[in-house]
Amino acid sequence: MVSSARGPSMHDVAARAGVSHQTVSRVLNDFPGIRPATRERVQAAIVELGYRRNLSARALVTGRTQTIGMIGPRVPDIGPLSTLHSIEGSARAVGLHTLMTSADATSESVTEAVEFLVGRGVDGIALVAQQQAIADAVRAARIPVPVIHLLTGGEPRGEAASIDQRAGVRLALGHLISLGHTRIQHVTGPPTYTESQLRRDEYLNVVAEQRLARLDMLEGDWTADSGYAAGARLDPRATAVFCANDQMAFGVIHALADAGRTVPRDVSVVGFDDTSEARHSLPPLTTVRQDFAAVGRLAVDLMVARLGGTDTSATRQLEPELVVRDTTAQVRP
Repeated sequence: MVSSARGPSMHDVAARAGVSHQTVSRVLNDFPGIRPATRERVQAAIVELGYRRNLSARALVTGRTQTIGMIGPRVPDIGPLSTLHSIEGSARAVGLHTLMTSADATSESVTEAVEFLVGRGVDGIALVAQQQAIADAVRAARIPVPVIHLLTGGEPRGEAASIDQRAGVRLALGHLISLGHTRIQHVTGPPTYTESQLRRDEYLNVVAEQRLARLDMLEGDWTADSGYAAGARLDPRATAVFCANDQMAFGVIHALADAGRTVPRDVSVVGFDDTSEARHSLPPLTTVRQDFAAVGRLAVDLMVARLGGTDTSATRQLEPELVVRDTTAQVRP
């Protein structure tokens, strides 16, 4: 009988299933070689008794807590949040737990977040590192566990899971150029974000390579409001606008409508991210899709490999995808 003064133990499960506690441990840790009937019997006993693993005790034995720490941005953003959510689900699927905190782009904030996670014994940390200041603070902190950088834009920062931003820009601009556009204006993201810098730099590279018209870039801050403000200041010669994210593209489309101009008849617009709203804007937005969930899955794969002793010291880039909808059209003569 299980004592009411404590929860059921591994020995209680073993007694109920008629096996040794070593067999229960092997089932819990998914060791091969367990007969299916024995595995089912142990699992049934676990459910019947309501057994929960004592992770603290397990950590004392293995030296690991089976926990991935996550550091996200203080200000909610759809890309990082989608990636961190994917990490949580992917980690759970392989028997790991997650613990999340947040930080802004200051060394004090990053250090505080790192100390919080390391102090709770995490085995590794997945870090949203969209700003160089965050990456610099992490490097200075000399973290004693593996770190996977997320959403770096493909820039080399040690072990990282990211999406190739330069390739995404070339997809967007290549699409517009194929439609005959040579006067393409760019609405940038904030200059402190690596991904924004990469999109801006690659835009300039394509403009130079293709000898496109050099139009002033308009700086935004990722919000639809900043896109609206940029849209009100568009160069009248521009026949197309490439926006560094979807939210700013929505603002640009709104500003054009208020100015009596039609998308895509008068101006074509391309965004970046493929947020869920992109397919429901009016008109539905042509954009570059980033698979944020795939970044999360890749991060967990890298972390598991790293904890298993495999060398993963390279940035892993995923490829973006162009999604053509109704905000782009052939340039008018």
